[in-house]
Amino acid sequence: MKKTAFVLGLLLVAMMIQAATKIDRIEPANWFVGMKNSSLQLMVYGKNIRNSHVSVDYPGVKVDSLVRLDSPDYLLVYLNISGAKAGDMTISFDGKKVKYPLQAREMSGDKRMGFTNSDVLYMLMPDRFSSGRNLTQPLKGMKPYRVDRSKPDLRHGGDLEGIRQHLDYFTQLGVTALWFTPILENDAPDIDSYNNYHGYDTTDYYRVDPRFGTNEEYRRLIEEAHAKGLKVVMDMIFNHCGFDHPWVKNMPSKDWFNAPEWLKTGGTYLQTSYKLTPVLDPYASEVDKRETVDGWFVKTKPDLNQRNPHVMTYLVQNSIWWIETVGIDGIRMDTYPYADRKAMSQWMKTLNEEYPNFNTVGEIWVTEPAYTAAWQKDSRLSAVNSYLKTVMDFSFYDKINLAKNEETDDWWKGLNRIYNSLCYDYLYEDPSSVMAFIENHDTDRFLGEGKDTLALKQALALLLTINRIPQLYYGTEVLMNGTKTKTDGDVRRDFPGGFAGDTHDAFTAEGRTKAEQSMFDWLSKLLHWRRNNAVISRGRQVQFIPYKGVYVIARQLDNKTVLTILNGKHTPVELPLDRYTEVIGSHQEAKDVITDCKVRLDKTLKLKARETKVLEF
Repeated sequence: MKKTAFVLGLLLVAMMIQAATKIDRIEPANWFVGMKNSSLQLMVYGKNIRNSHVSVDYPGVKVDSLVRLDSPDYLLVYLNISGAKAGDMTISFDGKKVKYPLQAREMSGDKRMGFTNSDVLYMLMPDRFSSGRNLTQPLKGMKPYRVDRSKPDLRHGGDLEGIRQHLDYFTQLGVTALWFTPILENDAPDIDSYNNYHGYDTTDYYRVDPRFGTNEEYRRLIEEAHAKGLKVVMDMIFNHCGFDHPWVKNMPSKDWFNAPEWLKTGGTYLQTSYKLTPVLDPYASEVDKRETVDGWFVKTKPDLNQRNPHVMTYLVQNSIWWIETVGIDGIRMDTYPYADRKAMSQWMKTLNEEYPNFNTVGEIWVTEPAYTAAWQKDSRLSAVNSYLKTVMDFSFYDKINLAKNEETDDWWKGLNRIYNSLCYDYLYEDPSSVMAFIENHDTDRFLGEGKDTLALKQALALLLTINRIPQLYYGTEVLMNGTKTKTDGDVRRDFPGGFAGDTHDAFTAEGRTKAEQSMFDWLSKLLHWRRNNAVISRGRQVQFIPYKGVYVIARQLDNKTVLTILNGKHTPVELPLDRYTEVIGSHQEAKDVITDCKVRLDKTLKLKARETKVLEF
């Protein structure tokens, strides 16, 4: 009798434990079999879940380890799925059974092709590009926010459906890849007419922000983009998350974030210095390095501790999950040097092993080529291999924006600045995998507050013909301008015609002004010519020191030559062409890529003030 009562008591306790075990969420919600790395981290959320007993009943899967974090409401389960096949496995938490999907991959990792220098990336902000659903009222379940297009720093209502509806616009323009600023959930309330419409304050790493759409709509958009020959690059942030992420209110462990002390009453806040030099400086002090890497970007962006292996495993898996789930073709990683260098190196090494033909570009905002080059994969300049294939060329951005306001002289000013930047390409292991740009969402627009199309054409002609991966910023093709003098929102204006009620529609030839159409046609002609042009993607590059104010760059491959010729003066120039015999050879004539007209190459070339020519022969 006593034995029976004891057994019944145990059963009752077990039933109570099972009933008490509450699982709110498991991240990721599914995984994939057939990966090179057979380890899977599951982050389990639930009240007092930490001390649960866990078992798995599925062929080819075993529990490797359980990590019981400081908070009682998290549990990390590490599984080995090396022998598993696709199907729903059963995981038991204190007897409570949960079905977990293991899925077959759509393709092996080596078949996923990333962006290269044969592509042209078009960067846009989903909130400011186009609204397909016309949602002007706040969505239920989100923290308080407003949709108000009259306020430059509030949400304007653009979404993924708006982008999808304009895929033909991108192919008409001639770009080959789309880079959206982050589309993951940023569930933060409006503060003083400001909102995280830009997407850089993630509150859910596995969910598209409902104001942009759903995960399935994101996948559909990518599938339709692929069908039209367009790649899609996903913007990610490993350095920090949003202040409204659940991790902030209930930290999984005391070392989940860097410098979390200020979150406690009386704690000290550690601000990043924004100075990236200490990361590579051989003489850097520990205090400078800590301020750069561990300091928070701003108080609303909690700094993640990538040195915590569980944090980094979570982030690595998240990037893999999006590749496998929606089929992105590349990643742009925000604030790259602010995160832990060795941890980011391991992330890139893991991605390269699983996806050898994939590509990632890192934002490294320093204008010195020697600094940027040290971050590229296999760099001889760094003791730590970043494994990062593509870096952003802030030197080119900086120099072209100085040059546009200067007369090209015989020494340093004007287009000499570009020459003196590109001459350091010997520092890069692969210059063809460096991403160049003339503007983006964090800078003044190239046109500033003006409409200087002569300077713009020179910048774009260089961008699209030099040995780089070029990136454009939305609206430049229709002369969108703006500066950050007032607010960031001024350089992130709505694309004309993307929203209900717009009277100006720059998506169509009929809706564009004469000046907008002229610029669109000029750029589109150059982009379509560049597409699949092996001379530009694989040709050797020869540059000439600016002479008489004229800068000449040649690209050559298989007896074909492209000459980019820029008059950096505000006066006409007669350029003697015998100086360029080594690239012109015996050719007497070339074709102007933009006008299709013939151009003589035997004597001198007459150039108008600030004229741009792209010639091929």
